[in-house]
Amino acid sequence: MTQMTKTMDWKELASRVIEGYEVTRDEALAILQEEDDRVLELLQAAFLIRKKYYGKKVKLNMIINAKSGLCPEDCGYCSQSIVSTAPIEKYALLSKESILAGAQEAIKRKAGTYCIVASGRKPTDKEIDQIVEAVKEIRETTQLKICCCLGLLSPEHAEKLAAAGVHRYNHNLNTSQENYENICSTHTYDDRVETVKTAKAAGISPCSGAIFGMGETDEGAVDIAFSLKELDADSIPCNFLNPIEGTPLEGTRKLTPVKCLKLLAMMRFVNPTKEIRISGGREVNLRHLQAMGLYAANSIFVGDYLTTAGQEPVADWQMIEDLGFEIEECAL
Repeated sequence: MTQMTKTMDWKELASRVIEGYEVTRDEALAILQEEDDRVLELLQAAFLIRKKYYGKKVKLNMIINAKSGLCPEDCGYCSQSIVSTAPIEKYALLSKESILAGAQEAIKRKAGTYCIVASGRKPTDKEIDQIVEAVKEIRETTQLKICCCLGLLSPEHAEKLAAAGVHRYNHNLNTSQENYENICSTHTYDDRVETVKTAKAAGISPCSGAIFGMGETDEGAVDIAFSLKELDADSIPCNFLNPIEGTPLEGTRKLTPVKCLKLLAMMRFVNPTKEIRISGGREVNLRHLQAMGLYAANSIFVGDYLTTAGQEPVADWQMIEDLGFEIEECAL
């Protein structure tokens, strides 16, 4: 335990961040290594920053698993990868009608952002064209923001998505550069960075985050936060590993609810103005402390994830109301 950790005034640091100060790596590391019994002080400080930029609003996002399984990549956390034996549904890209129906479901769940996610290394020209047609119709008939997550992205495909009206493109860094080869061998950390940059170059808002709990060190978690800061990701999903049976990371449980809260607080301090989203694995990792995470984060997924179930939307709505927060106005 460092002396910095023992003596840090987190509220004072938060006030400095609001005034424009950028936390150092040592300060970010101190957040993760703070004593558990000071986590409420950490969250109170993180909330000062969150409130400055987002008030008490909570953004809701909904995922549609538009293409499931059939992926040639060997990502160790993913039930859809070629090395996974998890019993999941496998299907090609959904029809335009199914994607449109998903948009209506997103509105029913009070989500403001609809996330179209497809498994695979990268989309084909045909898949891009099909998604573009669906996105155009959704944009014409709703106020939903559209995020796509389709794998590695070429400049040509990025331009097509941007022209169709896609607001955001998600491609997570997932883990630190140092740890990446322990998670995946079929593509590199640099491939992921390049895709985020490609989306941004096309005028699409970059969405990129992490999956914590995959063997990264505290220093590695800090590296992720600063890498996302350098990329200037507008939206940062913070996933917590749900070790799905049948995946290489099956049985890996390295996180506690309090550690998850520290990770969210650290991400808020490092990226104060960005949308911090509590994402996959929140129910099984934060458990009864889910609500506390919203003192640092300002966004969640509502409903199910890709191949795992999420909390019922009504429970999320109630959680937000119980905090005295409010759902950001959803699309009509």
